[in-house]
Amino acid sequence: MKKSDFNYQLPDALIAQKPLANRNASRLLCMNRDMGIVVDRRFTDFIDLINDKDLLVFNDTKVIPARLYGQKISGGKVEILLERIIDEHHAIAHIRASKAPKAGAIIELAEGYRCEVQGREDDLFALEFKGDDSILNILEKIGHIPLPPYITRADDESDTHRYQTVFAKQAGAVAAPTAGLHFDDELMAKIQAKGIQTAFVTLHVGSGTFQPVRVENLEEHLMHKEYFIVPSATVEAVQRARARGGRVIAIGTTAVRALESASQSGTLQASFGDTQLFITPSYEFKSVDALLTNFHLPESTLLMLVSAFAGYQAIMNAYQHAIAQSYRFFSYGDAMFLSR
Repeated sequence: MKKSDFNYQLPDALIAQKPLANRNASRLLCMNRDMGIVVDRRFTDFIDLINDKDLLVFNDTKVIPARLYGQKISGGKVEILLERIIDEHHAIAHIRASKAPKAGAIIELAEGYRCEVQGREDDLFALEFKGDDSILNILEKIGHIPLPPYITRADDESDTHRYQTVFAKQAGAVAAPTAGLHFDDELMAKIQAKGIQTAFVTLHVGSGTFQPVRVENLEEHLMHKEYFIVPSATVEAVQRARARGGRVIAIGTTAVRALESASQSGTLQASFGDTQLFITPSYEFKSVDALLTNFHLPESTLLMLVSAFAGYQAIMNAYQHAIAQSYRFFSYGDAMFLSR
């Protein structure tokens, strides 16, 4: 298949710029691949679509306030978006400036903080943060929530908790695992009360999740790297779900990528490291039976993933239905529940 096969036209008015007042107030488009049925529901119905044999797998990554603003000593303004923290004082990042800084350049940040450009890593810059504070401490003091590029407003105080799942634990993402944003503490309690098992993986979502595929031939696309962990406790939870005849339901495409990355041997194994797994139609899923996900950008790797999961034509038809019914799209938008 080609990149252009995954294009669709979306009115700007359907791109959600702010979250709804309540996390679980979204709409839920349900689709069964085998039956080809699309049903409009509310997200609060999700609890009725799962049972005590199922296992829900969440991504517990935590979004860091990874956007920084500063200036070169020469006076030029600089915008930094951290891509990955290497250790307490080193990171790689995207840098926006009128002229790309060279190795050795000092960037002055708010509250007296500084970082030095160490060099280039392809399109990214290697940075060293000066002083005794760790990068995470610096970000907590002066960083901004890295809202996606299609949200055209500046971040505000509400984004610090709304662009974060209620179960976020492992700091390191620069984008939220957005399917998880629909869950609040009340819904998590209802899931537990119904006897539905939960498990967690970690995949630190990178900014590459928003980058469009730039080549028409998908086989030529180089997937961005993201760090993931699938712990042994989650592997055991999946095995128990299989034994009792339940489904493994991934909450978000990032949970899918973690589980499938850990299943490349043919069976799910406890794993950690970088993944560049690129899932396109014809991929054979090994560990995931159902998927809760938001709507994804045209020609994006995530749209290709959900098309692989639920069927290309079925997904494209469902997206046209969602547009006709004025669903809200992308990070702060509505959700889909896909069964295989």
